[in-house]
Amino acid sequence: MIQITQLKLPVDHSREDLERQAARELKVTREQILGLTVSRKSIDARKKPVCYVYTVDVELKAEQKVWKRIHSRNASRIERKEYRFPVSGQEKLSHRPVIVGMGPAGLFCGLMLARAGYRPLILERGERVRERQRTVDRFWEEGVLAQDSNVQFGEGGAGAFSDGKLNTLVKDLKGRGRLVLETFVKAGAPEEILWWNKPHLGTDVLIGVVERIREEILSLGGEIRFRTKLTDIDTEGGAVRGVRVRAVSPQDTENAEEYIPCEALILAIGHSARDTFAMLAGKNIPMEKKAFAVGVRIEHPQVLINEDQYGKDYPRSLPAASYKLTRKASGGRGVYSFCMCPGGYVVNASSEEGLLAVNGMSYQARDGRNANSAMIVTVRPEDFGGSDVLAGMEFQRRLERAAYRAGEGQVPVQLLADFQKRQISRCLGEIEPCIKGKWSFGDVRGIFPEELFQALEEGIFGCEQILPGFSRGDAVLSGVESRTSSPVRILRNEEMESRVKGLYPCGEGAGYAGGITSAAMDGIKAAEAVAARFQTGGL
Repeated sequence: MIQITQLKLPVDHSREDLERQAARELKVTREQILGLTVSRKSIDARKKPVCYVYTVDVELKAEQKVWKRIHSRNASRIERKEYRFPVSGQEKLSHRPVIVGMGPAGLFCGLMLARAGYRPLILERGERVRERQRTVDRFWEEGVLAQDSNVQFGEGGAGAFSDGKLNTLVKDLKGRGRLVLETFVKAGAPEEILWWNKPHLGTDVLIGVVERIREEILSLGGEIRFRTKLTDIDTEGGAVRGVRVRAVSPQDTENAEEYIPCEALILAIGHSARDTFAMLAGKNIPMEKKAFAVGVRIEHPQVLINEDQYGKDYPRSLPAASYKLTRKASGGRGVYSFCMCPGGYVVNASSEEGLLAVNGMSYQARDGRNANSAMIVTVRPEDFGGSDVLAGMEFQRRLERAAYRAGEGQVPVQLLADFQKRQISRCLGEIEPCIKGKWSFGDVRGIFPEELFQALEEGIFGCEQILPGFSRGDAVLSGVESRTSSPVRILRNEEMESRVKGLYPCGEGAGYAGGITSAAMDGIKAAEAVAARFQTGGL
């Protein structure tokens, strides 16, 4: 197979145009092309008019002969690698593996173990994804928070109520990332995620995809218990012996507490499982503080971002434009955009009473009137103070408590001009917020320590040079964006195992991933580690 990169075509091109361009690059006729597969597609908006850029894989008649006379620097021969799950190990399991958490890491760990015959048991404190959606909608409309089933907890994890970005910077030498995308497509995701350079799945599509993956796990002998919360890990002689769980359904009082024996325990708990982090710290499970970032959500009209990126007279067939911004504040802190949501919504992503956090979310069409992104500033362990491994978690809580007070329980909103002037806004400008959940004007700036809000202000205004209009006075800020990543890392060795034998921390909550795809890939790695050690016999 021959791969061609840097094929540029106008926005309104046809499939035939793409094939003709590939044939010209290889100096062959279209009839010699047996098959052409798009491997990657992106938008090049650096020069106008905007164009699409392709990488394609081409099958040819007499390929060997054609290859000998190709002199294009954009062409190369490739061989597709298929993902391979490891052969089962030799150690016997008396009980099936237990997975805690059903976000991307837990979901894919469970799927891979189920496919390999291990019949895993998955424990998830939240609800099934469709029930969870109704609970979250009720929270946004009525303000009644379910602490164990919300934007952070439940089937699908925090990624189910996000922009659903599927790109990752993790090196994929073994094909795990491709496997994740192909699994999503088989479960109903659009095929374009296999080749778009910035693929995403909106919340409306993710819900059905997650349900179908769950059905496959169950069909292969796996078991999933929703509304079931991990409360303790039983260890003996430096190894896992079992877990204690509690049903969180109000009506389930008969079997509220249960002990489940296991020798292999996968922790895929997510970055917001603060009570679980506290339990692990109390049991001296090796953990360390880690850096993360905090900041605000900023909203602009999507049309403004489109015109900045594509030009004033951009083709309306182009998708809603995105951006990626980085600045360095004078104090040395990095300020950057994070989880940018074209045509999306700011959402109340709280998971604890009296605390308030926001996130960004898009539907598959990305057709909302506003673009929003987090603008965040780095926070280092030395900023937290003290030696407590959970100091970063408590720092997040302090900011979220201040945000809750600033909005009197609703999402606090402040216009950028008022943020700069240190005054609470009284009315909106031309931009009407797109927020899931109730909002009110509040002192967003006052949420942050002086050094952090000065860096945020400097970074936001510095982005004006890159995106004209970014620092317009009526841009809408809301806060606080505090759940960018886990505040701790649960330590593990190269075999994915904690110092406690049989304990496998993985995913975003354990501090080893940063998004849907990377978390799913880490969950696959955890499944591989369990399979490489244990055999399936007897389960």
